[in-house]
Amino acid sequence: MAVAVLTTADGREKTALSREHAATWQAARANGETIAIGTTKPPLTPSRPDKPELLSPRDVPHRKPGTPEGQIALLHAVAHIELNAVDLHWDIIARFSDTKLPLGYYDDWVKAADEESKHFNLMCDCLEVMGSHYGALPAHAGMWRAAQDTADDLMGRLAVVPMVLEARGLDVTPGMIKIFKQAKLTQAVDALEIIYSEEVHHVAYGSKWFHFLCGRHDLDPTGVFHDLVRKYFHGPLKPPFNEEKRAEAGIPPDFYWPLAGTTQAARGSPSK
Repeated sequence: MAVAVLTTADGREKTALSREHAATWQAARANGETIAIGTTKPPLTPSRPDKPELLSPRDVPHRKPGTPEGQIALLHAVAHIELNAVDLHWDIIARFSDTKLPLGYYDDWVKAADEESKHFNLMCDCLEVMGSHYGALPAHAGMWRAAQDTADDLMGRLAVVPMVLEARGLDVTPGMIKIFKQAKLTQAVDALEIIYSEEVHHVAYGSKWFHFLCGRHDLDPTGVFHDLVRKYFHGPLKPPFNEEKRAEAGIPPDFYWPLAGTTQAARGSPSK
């Protein structure tokens, strides 16, 4: 199921298949049945549509968010993030199937993949209402790098993808919601508020299973997290941090402030 999603190129088709497989898994679990966890070798890079053109982050054009063009660019960027997230959540299921994990692990990531599929389609709907579509603009080429870097390290994957990259979404989404409220684009506001609410759970799944594996191996979660982020994440974490939502997701300040590369981080305390 996971590899079928990863090897589907078109965004709408990928997310439709993702939601179909998620519904199959969830229905089986609700009926007390278990779909066997197989072993497989997923592709190192998932299939993607011909568009958008993928550029180096420094080459992606920056547009002012107060303009219609800038608002479309912002929605397009979120759509691209959500499509990558669909693949990331199916990949974390297939990539590490040789690690013995409770069924709850699969429940969580199937649910996350299902919700990311919904998020992608919400963003696509907003773009189409504004006269655009996913693929109309260039996008960030580096989003799959974290998956490639952590292809052999489940704890590294959990640390960097949900607990750093998705946690960053909790920091920036309130500002995006404000932009679209000011523009009176209620469909985009509603969609982003759904994403904001559900992304907290995805970050929490990362924290939950990271701590589970630390416990299994009798490791200190904070120290291991710092080591893995320094190994796999390129550059310091960027404040300001949404400390309330990060705490709700199970990530305390002593996890991320020491990695921020600021004077406050060096002291181990957030600025007030």
